Amino acid sequence: MTMQQLVSDAARQSLGRGAAGQALFCIEQARAGEGSWPKAHEHVMRMSAAPISAHATSGLFQGAPAIAYVLASAEQAAYEPALSTLDSYIDKLTRERVRQGHQRIDSGLPPHLREFDLLSGLTGLGVYQLRRRCGDDVLTEVLHYLVRLCQPLTSDGLPGWWTANDTADLPSGHWPGGHGNFGVAHGISGPLALMALAARHGIQVAGQLDAIHAICSWLDRWQQGDGEAAWWPGTITTHEFESKRLGHLGPQRPSWCYGTPGIARAQQLAGIALNDTERQHLAESVLHGCITDASQLAQLSDTSLCHGWAGLTQATRRVTADAGPDSPLVSALPELVLRLNELVRADESQGRAELLEGSSGVRLVQVSVASAVESVWDACLLLSG
Repeated sequence: MTMQQLVSDAARQSLGRGAAGQALFCIEQARAGEGSWPKAHEHVMRMSAAPISAHATSGLFQGAPAIAYVLASAEQAAYEPALSTLDSYIDKLTRERVRQGHQRIDSGLPPHLREFDLLSGLTGLGVYQLRRRCGDDVLTEVLHYLVRLCQPLTSDGLPGWWTANDTADLPSGHWPGGHGNFGVAHGISGPLALMALAARHGIQVAGQLDAIHAICSWLDRWQQGDGEAAWWPGTITTHEFESKRLGHLGPQRPSWCYGTPGIARAQQLAGIALNDTERQHLAESVLHGCITDASQLAQLSDTSLCHGWAGLTQATRRVTADAGPDSPLVSALPELVLRLNELVRADESQGRAELLEGSSGVRLVQVSVASAVESVWDACLLLSG
């Protein structure tokens, strides 16, 4: 097999950047009545045309777990035999990754982001277990690991998820001494949202609520501002941790992956899981302040799901649904949807048919907004589950 073939096969099996994400979009189109199931099946066959990757580093957004997530989202009996085979592999993969995680903790070493994050790590594998079978023993093993992840490894006050590696899983000179990552895609808000969603389903292990409290306390510690003007950093450095001061003075880009939308949704879910209405309402208030603040919205440079207007809109939709009919988000959301639709018509980058950074993700949000059919396709973003 040539290198070009390997790259092509990997692209097919990428949920974020390849054919798997496009198949997810076509499935949701069919579910909403805007597309056909035969067309969706064509895309499913395209994403699985090559041997499915069963690499030890496969995660929710790449390889067998990505393919299985898309097949499970279709909820079609014809895909159940393939899902049964994939489930067996993903269970073994998840257990092995949990074993490695515990072994790393026992050794006292800091984690790589890819050990625990949503896109590549155990949080993403836990999302699949929750989405697929909701409460079996493999999910509880992931939750036990996440509880340990939240326990400090040393006495210097650094959290157990502090890492010296960047999102490419390489040591990074950008963070001498490591960094703390707050985002949903690669940081601690991902585990927070997963543990909260599991608790919402009545799935708990020993220490899970304490771990949720620990992450919330960390977020409280680094919250900047109050009320609707509150915000959190995407990352902090060792110097910022030690000095207790951030090097930047205002909110970052309001993206799903690292910004207020994702972090606020995770905190809202945590508030619901803990029956902490104050935390829940704070998260809702912060998001309302974000989507009505022109200076924050001006930082968005595209319409994408990962770091653009589509991600902001979908996160706001989910927060609004749980906030209730009296929330000011209810009246603010339509303006956000209108703005997204206007920008999509003028966005030349929509030629790329990708889930996270292209047209598939943007169109998925538009289909969801217009559809009366309930769907949890965005469980892969930890916005639902």
